[in-house]
Amino acid sequence: QVQLVESGGGLVQPGGSLRLSCTASGSISRISAMGWYRQAPGKQRELVGIIFSGGSTNYADSVKNRFTVSRDNAKNTVYLQMNSLNPEDTAVYYCKLSRVPVLGPIREYWGQGTQVTVSS
Repeated sequence: QVQLVESGGGLVQPGGSLRLSCTASGSISRISAMGWYRQAPGKQRELVGIIFSGGSTNYADSVKNRFTVSRDNAKNTVYLQMNSLNPEDTAVYYCKLSRVPVLGPIREYWGQGTQVTVSS
């Protein structure tokens, strides 16, 4: 089993920055990717940014050049640095880990979510 613990959310003014962290524990071998998703009230959950095992990244168009996903393998932690935040970034942010077991399909695990509110 895999456990994901997120931290770093909160209230920030427009134009400000926040850094989210997500630390994984448990059966965390054979990770294929870790990423961040968000869900605003009344909207579907959407990809924000993802980092693959080889180090490549992918971002939603709405956050390119503002958000950066990175990881610290020694700490089993993935980060989301968010700059130039605007009210449209307000959402619950979720961490997701994907791993490929020796047998069977890819397995996905989610964190509990952390609230990010951008408001003056």
